[in-house]
Formats: sequence, C-alpha cells, structure tokens
Amino acid sequence: MNTSGAMPWRGYWPAAPTPFAADGSLDVDAWRALLRLYAEQGVHGVLVNGTTGEWFSQTAEERRQVAEIAVAELSGRIPVVIGCGAYTAQECIRYGEHARSIGADGILTTPPPYVHPSQDEIVAFYTTLGEAVDLPLMVYNWPRGTAVDITVDTLLKLTELDTVVAVKDSSGDELKVADTCAALAGRVQVFGRFIHRRGMAVMAEFGGAGNIDGGGLGALFAVPFYEAYWAGDLDLARTWSARYERLVNLLVNDDYSSRFASPTSQLKAAMRLLGQPGGHVRPPLLPLEDPSALTRLSAALDEAGLQPCSTSTGKR
Repeated sequence: MNTSGAMPWRGYWPAAPTPFAADGSLDVDAWRALLRLYAEQGVHGVLVNGTTGEWFSQTAEERRQVAEIAVAELSGRIPVVIGCGAYTAQECIRYGEHARSIGADGILTTPPPYVHPSQDEIVAFYTTLGEAVDLPLMVYNWPRGTAVDITVDTLLKLTELDTVVAVKDSSGDELKVADTCAALAGRVQVFGRFIHRRGMAVMAEFGGAGNIDGGGLGALFAVPFYEAYWAGDLDLARTWSARYERLVNLLVNDDYSSRFASPTSQLKAAMRLLGQPGGHVRPPLLPLEDPSALTRLSAALDEAGLQPCSTSTGKR
C-alpha cells in the first residue's frame, strides 16, 4: 500500500492537543475551533489522540468522540490519522476498528508503553494490529515515551506489512533518521525532523516526507517551508526553515523535552498566550502557571515572531 493518492501523507502535520476545560471536561467547542484553525493554517495533515493529545488521560468514549469530531471537521480536506496507542494489540485494534468505521484516513501507534518489548515482540505487535485493521498504519518510534527504540532493521521488517505506509521517527537521532530514510526509501513515508538545512539534504538524497509537530505552533513557518521545498525554491525554503528552527530552539531541548514545563503543559500555555484554543491539561499533567516561566515563555514566542496576546496571562 502507498499514500500517493488524492491525499498523500507528507508535509507539516500538527500532533493535535485535546482541549480540556478548566474543570477537566472535554471542551468540544474548543476542539472544533482548533481543527478549523489547522485547516485555515493550511497544514498538510493532522494526528489526533497521539502523545500531545493526552490519550492516556482520556476515557475510551472520549477518545472515540475526539476522533469522530476530527473526521467530521476535516475529512476529505486533509488526512486525519487517529492515534490508537494502548498496552495491548487487542486494545489498539478496538480503537483502529473505530477509526475505520468513522472514515479516518489511517491510524498510528507506538509499541506498547511501559512494557519494554523486544524487537521481535514489536514486530509481532504491529503484525497483529496491521492484519486486523484495514487502514493505513503509521509506526511511531518514540523512545522518550516508550523506553524502546525501534531499530532500522525492525522498521524494514515492518514495511513488509501491507498496511504499514509510514514511520514517525521521534528518536531525536538525526543520523538514525537519515539511515531510516535511506533504508525505507520507496517503501513508506518517513516523518522526522527535516525543517533545517541538514534535513533538506537528507530529503534530497534519501527522501523524507515531513514533520509531525506537537501542537502545530510552527505552522506559520513550516507550511510555507514545505510548499517552497516542493516547488524547488530552496532559497525560500531555507529562509522559512531558519525561522522554524529558531522557534524550536527557543522552546524545545534536543531530547524533545521542553524548556519551561512538560511538553504538553508548555504547549497549551503557549497556545493560550497566542490566543489559540488549546485548552487545559489533565492530571497527571499540571498547568504551567508560574508567572516567571510564563513571562519567559511569552518572550520566547515573541522572539520567534509569533506575537503573544499582550493581555494573556496564560490562565484563561
């Protein structure tokens, strides 16, 4: 299977946060508003109920509702891929079957978190899922969240599954991402960190489909980066990539941790500062409320060119 049809899997995708109200309830209106914002920004796809979507703190019914709203809002406009992360393949299958039933474009999952599966167990896990759910499947390598790094050899084995069409590599290891692109070229799409000059070189030599970025704060720079890159205007692409890199360097550490709070807490605080409908986090995450940290976060956003709302306190 490939994704070269009407809606190819490539470019800049936000891994969408799930907006919760201050009382912890799912904020459906904010969720719809966020999805519409993504469409207005021209992003090339959206990942729902991934790590940034706080799947781990949602009920099964909430996860289904979040997925249904996303498909209803965006289906036919851009790809909508549903995160099916869980501790067993059977659990993933249930979420995957729901995603198929509502018309999602695909599903994504890491290996089971906490479990520390072996490479053979990772292959067995994805094989069970891929054979049970007739939807395009994105393999998500997220060592920071699972404590397991999927090797290039294992990824190569997984591309033999008919439903595996893409890999999201969030290892933070640029050399490994380049090796992954080289090994999987012509087989599946690889998402990684490509919005910088080294990333452009990797894409030119080995391929590389795009970035899936927590929350989408970088859409202002990343969407035109890919549009310019695809058009062959490399000078313009370099200009946009420099602006995107500046934003990332101000907010994110090399290991994908964040500078001012845990990643999703920082993201939602930044979105509130920018007047975007990100909502609040749910426990076990805590909101970023420290005035000093919020001031420094606001200054970082301003330095990156995102212009925080002057009246925002981060507590709306």
